[in-house]
Amino acid sequence: MSADFKIGITGCTGRIGQYLVQELQSGAWDASLAGGTVRDMSSAPDVDFFITDNAEDLFTRADAVIDFTAPDATAQHASLAAEHGVILIAATSGLSPDHEAALATAGEKTPVVYAANTAVGVNMLIALVQEAAARLGGADWDAEVIDIHHRHKVDAPSGTSYALASAIKEGRGDPDATLTFERQGHTGQREDGSIGFSVQRGGDDTIENTVTFFGNGERLELTHRATNRAIFAKGAIRAALWAKGKPPALYSMRDVLDI
Repeated sequence: MSADFKIGITGCTGRIGQYLVQELQSGAWDASLAGGTVRDMSSAPDVDFFITDNAEDLFTRADAVIDFTAPDATAQHASLAAEHGVILIAATSGLSPDHEAALATAGEKTPVVYAANTAVGVNMLIALVQEAAARLGGADWDAEVIDIHHRHKVDAPSGTSYALASAIKEGRGDPDATLTFERQGHTGQREDGSIGFSVQRGGDDTIENTVTFFGNGERLELTHRATNRAIFAKGAIRAALWAKGKPPALYSMRDVLDI
């Protein structure tokens, strides 16, 4: 691996995009910045790297592209990645089954890492939650996913919350478990085996994910708190470097971290 490995950033002026630019220009990684995309060049900032509002221009000059944009844009970027044989790190939240299918199709031709969350600690949380769910079972332990994010978060629950719920279902061996998103009024007692969601949005830099297992006479809480958004950029770059030389496939951060 050398700094000749070029990583592009779609949405390079976004909240995480700016951290990615800083990381790749810091010299701390064995990779360089290929450039980035913006929505409209007429309002693009004055930067010292290649910037374009045509995503294909970026894909033609990058070995890997990191995508923290929007679901429809991510699906388009997946098509470009497949066409140009570029590694894609898809970290956009709120993807629909159709968007996920576009990533799977791209993974037939190029390495694609689909990550609901690129933070190393969050992915360790997901693995621990799956292990706890497997050990505890669902008969005597109720599971709740608590999703706290800043006021700018547009999807609720977050992609990370769905990943945690999937980990609970996989751990329990119950792929058809009911997901309960809100409770209002007289709703009756809890359905056995269901997975509940609690979503809170507010503030400017809040990111916290918790899974609580409620037992009889005891409670287990597993929590990850983010105190610096750079963790998401670092995890995404780590994924791009890991994917270099890998065969075409749809991967996850758990593949990247071998957990």
